[in-house]
Amino acid sequence: MNRRTLIKSLAAVVTLGGAGTAVYNFLTPGEGIPLADLPKNKALVAELVETIIPRTTTPGAKDAGVENFIIKIITENTDVKMQQSFLAGLKSVDAYAENKYGKSFVKCSPTNKNAIMKHFEDKATYSIGILNKVQRKFLGAPFFYQLRDLTVEGYCTSQIGATQGMAYDYVPVTFEACVPLQPNQLSWATK
Repeated sequence: MNRRTLIKSLAAVVTLGGAGTAVYNFLTPGEGIPLADLPKNKALVAELVETIIPRTTTPGAKDAGVENFIIKIITENTDVKMQQSFLAGLKSVDAYAENKYGKSFVKCSPTNKNAIMKHFEDKATYSIGILNKVQRKFLGAPFFYQLRDLTVEGYCTSQIGATQGMAYDYVPVTFEACVPLQPNQLSWATK
């Protein structure tokens, strides 16, 4: 064995070892909270959804009870992969808030909560598209996207969200595919 072959072999071993560790860390979900403890984290989920859809002139996600919807969906209607991803995400949000601001997410100011959510939104995707596909296949959707999608779904399908957050026509007479909106008009829930 000559020196050049030895250096190439050594470089290959180091590269493969590092790549193997990176792939293992990428495919291993973080330790989450136990599924049975999810209802105990209702306040955290409520603050997260309120950060996504805050109360303004219309009710917020907390007013619509979206946290109850999310807890029920996660505990009863999702696979283990999505549950573990969501639970690990909850734990990492609180840990990030503790490290960054010295207090739990629930006790942070609205500005800090928005900064934390922005951090997790930025962290949710990779710049290389294939890594996003691999992550969705093996680990499920990233925590931030799960939370965002469940929040919007829970809010828009709640009575408060459909009637006060959006315009609601109880008996739509005809289907109109394109309905022009007037300035400051609410989005239609039923048109």
